[in-house]
Amino acid sequence: MAKNRKTHVKKGDIVEVIAGSEKGKRGKILRVLKDQGRVIVEKINMVKRHTKPSQNNQQGGIIEREGKIHISNVLPVDPKSSQPSRVSRKRLEDGTRVRVTQRSGELLDTV
Repeated sequence: MAKNRKTHVKKGDIVEVIAGSEKGKRGKILRVLKDQGRVIVEKINMVKRHTKPSQNNQQGGIIEREGKIHISNVLPVDPKSSQPSRVSRKRLEDGTRVRVTQRSGELLDTV
């Protein structure tokens, strides 16, 4: 996936996982990795990481943190119906482009 390609999700969006072992769970997007085509969602796909003691983590040990999910496996949640919805783009009168849910037509971007 190219770095400059637009995605249907942004950092801070509430999304629902639509495929995989975490299907049906919801969370907020912490990071979007456009070059890898993946996202990191809060409290979803938790993985255990074995770390050596370092200056930042003097204890070391096993740390649990969020793993990456493919961007196609998440859909933004429609703010009106609170259901996952596909996203389209719309140009407003002032020329700005915004993301719109296809389920209800609600704006996802705050203008």
